[in-house]
Amino acid sequence: MNELEALLLGVVQGLTEFLPISSSGHLILVPWLLDFRYLQEHEHFNKTFDVAVHAGTLLAVLVYFRVEIARLLRAAVRSIRKRRISTSDERLAWLIAIATVPAAAVGAVAADAIEEDLGEPWQIAILLIVFGIVLWLADRLPQRRSMESLSWVEAVGIGVAQAIALAPGTSRSGVTITAARFLGLTRDAAARFSFLMLAPVVAGATVFKGADVVRDGLPPGSTGPFIVGIASAAISGFAAIWALLRYVQTHSYDVFVVYRLIAGVIVLLLIATGVKSATF
Repeated sequence: MNELEALLLGVVQGLTEFLPISSSGHLILVPWLLDFRYLQEHEHFNKTFDVAVHAGTLLAVLVYFRVEIARLLRAAVRSIRKRRISTSDERLAWLIAIATVPAAAVGAVAADAIEEDLGEPWQIAILLIVFGIVLWLADRLPQRRSMESLSWVEAVGIGVAQAIALAPGTSRSGVTITAARFLGLTRDAAARFSFLMLAPVVAGATVFKGADVVRDGLPPGSTGPFIVGIASAAISGFAAIWALLRYVQTHSYDVFVVYRLIAGVIVLLLIATGVKSATF
């Protein structure tokens, strides 16, 4: 892989991780459309590069939400010392922690099966369309609640939704925002809760997958693309968070629904007409 391809895929990861349009789906569809075969043919580098771009998006979250994350960490430590939850920050910290459990559990148990059985372009196209429609339905509901108003059961429910997003094409941010909107959270609160949930999940996955990278080392010639992937994912991810949180203060999620529908239909048409193969 050259640095230009790494730059493109890093930007794709950074933007689509936070916009509700599926990062894992786009990281398959973009190479499929442009006929990039290097990642598919070099499994070790593929895993290494996946760690790099996810580390970049994790960096984007940590930088953007540095004040909130620091406050929530202090609140969690405080509640542990007191052995009770007595403030809204303490409660929110534990809501986020609880919401990350389902995705972490499913990822640990079924990650290999998901990678082997899901992720073909035709599957991604269908999931883009289906979950785009679900997001549209959820976003029709009134905005009436904040993050702090979630119950423990509702937080687990959003976590279960996040676990579903392990299937490429679903969108981690998209499905958690959808679940939060179904529960009546404001568009801004739904996005913020989704992004804050990302930090522990991606941090855990990065450490877990990164252990292999540390043990085996970087593949020869991959240092440049590795650095470019991290930097481009971090910068584009930060920009995506900034833009989305400002956009949804005055707009609905409809633009992302339209994008998902158009992208899904185009992929299916390319397959149906024989322009591209249904598999990658």
